[in-house]
Amino acid sequence: MRLPLQCPALSSQLARQFHSTPHFSARRDVAKRIPLPRDLVDFDIEEDFPEFSGDDIPSGAHIALHQQRQLAYYMRLIENEMPKFVAFRKPFVPPSTSTPLVIRSVDYAGEEHPLTGKRTVVVPVTQLPLRGDLAIHKIKLLAGARWAPHPPKNAGVPLDGEQGRHGYISIACEDFPQPAMNLKWISDTIDELISTANDGTPTCYQDLPVDTRHIEAKVKKGGHARRRGTRSSLRDFPKEWLPQFPFPQTDVVRSAHQ
Repeated sequence: MRLPLQCPALSSQLARQFHSTPHFSARRDVAKRIPLPRDLVDFDIEEDFPEFSGDDIPSGAHIALHQQRQLAYYMRLIENEMPKFVAFRKPFVPPSTSTPLVIRSVDYAGEEHPLTGKRTVVVPVTQLPLRGDLAIHKIKLLAGARWAPHPPKNAGVPLDGEQGRHGYISIACEDFPQPAMNLKWISDTIDELISTANDGTPTCYQDLPVDTRHIEAKVKKGGHARRRGTRSSLRDFPKEWLPQFPFPQTDVVRSAHQ
């Protein structure tokens, strides 16, 4: 920027302030004092960088070769190391009634993931040490939405009619950093449910019905797919609600009785 010649004093003062301010000069000196590596100072892109002579494959082909090497590495492991696992083979022993808990976990082959610390326990109500039918009914009420007549599909529990006639309780925990801490919390919760259900003090639990709204809501969702659940129809209408009059039944009432 040039100022008119009529004010030379002002022009020299502004020029001096712009070129010799302490902040500007300090920044300029810092930039000059930055050392450069010796190899970057002496590097010449025309002399030191060789020209491509067509004697190598492109980067995409190198990626494909790397994937093939990884596949060959794991195939060698399967061929040479897998037969050694036969020495660690153990016969399958089904769980007894003394160990009714089924523990489920998720592992990502050693990779860190927030879900690896989660533990889920599924237990049949019939295998819990409960004292009578009142305790069974009481633990269903205490479990709430954690009780279901059928086990979760990913629980690994077979659909046994005798074992699951009173349903299953499923409890999960991922609040603690270590898997053992989550499993201990679930174990303490199940012990507290059993002790509360076996409490012989007179209560009104026997007069309360089991809440199945969470099961009905899940059926209405249909497994997160549209119209996959079981919808109610006229056949689901309670027969005891139908009027008992001597007049001839209509087609609607006759179909409901059928």
